[in-house]
Amino acid sequence: MSNKMLLILIGLVLVLVLGMGGGMFMIWTKLPAASPKAAVPETEAEANPDKAKPEDIGAVVSVDTFIVNLADPGGNRYLRVTMDFELAGKPADKSAAKTAGEELARRMPQIRDATLMILSTKRYVDISTTEGKTSLREEILNGVNSLLASSQISRIYFKEFVIQ
Repeated sequence: MSNKMLLILIGLVLVLVLGMGGGMFMIWTKLPAASPKAAVPETEAEANPDKAKPEDIGAVVSVDTFIVNLADPGGNRYLRVTMDFELAGKPADKSAAKTAGEELARRMPQIRDATLMILSTKRYVDISTTEGKTSLREEILNGVNSLLASSQISRIYFKEFVIQ
C-alpha cells in the first residue's frame, strides 16, 4: 500500500510541475507581444501621420423611423429601420452644411417616399446578412443622391435595424 501511495504522490507532483511549467511557458511567450517595445502601432502612426488622424465626419441629419412590410410571401414580416445621413463635405464649412441641410429638409417627402419604395421591395433573405444590409445602404444612398441637386449624402448610418 505504501508503494501505491508513493507512486500516486509522485504522479501528482509531476503533473503539477508540468502544469506550472506549461503555464509559465505560455506566459513567457505572450509577454514580448504585450510589451511596449513590440507595439507596432506607435511606430506605424509616426510613419503615416495621415492614418493616425481620425477621419472628419460631415454634418449628420437624422431621419425618422421607417416601418415597412417586407416583400416576403404572406407579408408576415416587417422591417423597422432608423437612419442618419452624413452630408458630403467638411464639417468646418458651415454654410455649405446649412444649405445642404436645407435642401435635405425641403426634399424630405421625396426622400422618404424613395426610401420607403426601396425598403418595401426587399425580402428577409435580401437583408438578413451583412452583405445584404450593405447593398441596401448603397441602394438607398444612390436613390437619395439622385434626388438632391446641390448636395450629396456621403454615408448612411443605421441606428436601428429590426426585422420581425
